[in-house]
Amino acid sequence: QVLLVESGGGAVEAGGSLRLSCAASGLPFDQYNWGWFRQAPGKEREAVSCVGWEGITTYYADSVKGRFTISRNNAENTLYLEMTSLKPEDTAMYYCAAGLIVISSSCTPVTGFNHYGQGTQVTVSS
Repeated sequence: QVLLVESGGGAVEAGGSLRLSCAASGLPFDQYNWGWFRQAPGKEREAVSCVGWEGITTYYADSVKGRFTISRNNAENTLYLEMTSLKPEDTAMYYCAAGLIVISSSCTPVTGFNHYGQGTQVTVSS
């Protein structure tokens, strides 16, 4: 059984930082492409960042470039998202996701991500 568990979310003030983690089990972590998605109330889920199975290819949404960093630790089966200079518009539920048939440089297609976690809430106040 595949299980993805996110943690690290919370409430911070604008300009603050958070580090999200996604602990994975039940799948060959190092063979998957990984991503972070977010969904704010009333909005569609959007891709925030992705990293390829090889750990080299990455994608960042324009809105987070220069502020967020994705990384993976294959030895610990864990995906990370380091978020700095947080803005109120970063407020959302953040989900990690895994997929095999994914172009990690563009985080597409979204349908290629077939495993998702339950999410962790990030709230940024102004």
